[in-house]
Amino acid sequence: MIESILDALQFTFMRNALAASLLVSIACGIIGTYVVVNRIVFISGGIAHAAYGGIGLGYFFKFNPILGAIAFSLLAALGMGAVQRKTRERADTIIGVMWAIGMAVGIILIDRSAGYKTDLMSYLFGSILSVPAADLVLMAILDGLIILAVIFFYKELQAISFDETFASLQNVPVNLIYLLLLALIAVTVVMMMRVVGLIMVIAMLTIPAAISGMFVRNLKSMMALSALLGIVFSITGLWISYTWNLTSGATIILVSGFAYLLSLLIQSLRPTQVTFSTKDSE
Repeated sequence: MIESILDALQFTFMRNALAASLLVSIACGIIGTYVVVNRIVFISGGIAHAAYGGIGLGYFFKFNPILGAIAFSLLAALGMGAVQRKTRERADTIIGVMWAIGMAVGIILIDRSAGYKTDLMSYLFGSILSVPAADLVLMAILDGLIILAVIFFYKELQAISFDETFASLQNVPVNLIYLLLLALIAVTVVMMMRVVGLIMVIAMLTIPAAISGMFVRNLKSMMALSALLGIVFSITGLWISYTWNLTSGATIILVSGFAYLLSLLIQSLRPTQVTFSTKDSE
């Protein structure tokens, strides 16, 4: 196995793929933890699929689709969050409508775009083996923004994750912090697009964090373990896909899914269950 990995790393596209998987795993470990703890997997899926509208904008107006996806996913995230917090309409209905509108806008704009769309499917299903160096730079920048945001607003994010009422009493701007969290999810979704694709973003965002939540007791440990698991799943999936000539994104998700099922089995056999604590242990 080690020899085959070293052979694969002789190729530039494999080194880029490995770098992309490491960068994405860090973002997923941090933001995926908040997604799982806040139980907002569905809204994360809505943001991911709405981002397809940004892909369509990029194709239609002839600029980098990634930049369009960032803008569109941020608008969708803030729109979903604002409407969800200020109306009595069911949250799942709002998210479903915006999810559908985003996808529809993207499809229509792509239909109206001239030329052949050579890499269109890579945004839907991922194409980690074709990630260029320019995208790696963008991923590194987005990673840095995510880490800085979480460092500066860690206490506020933790507060709204476990008790919004108490956070409000402590003068935490709950609505603004919630919108910040959704914006960070949007940025993370765009990072994952080229690795596993918009269709499978939710799995990569939530599976490592869900596994971590079974075995650790505090938020910081959950983030660290989630990031580590994401790296292991990505590298393992890359190696299997390279060895057996399989689609990389789907292979990474299958590895992650198998690990989740195995974790459920281990958890069921444990005499006592781990109780997640809202207070970080020192």
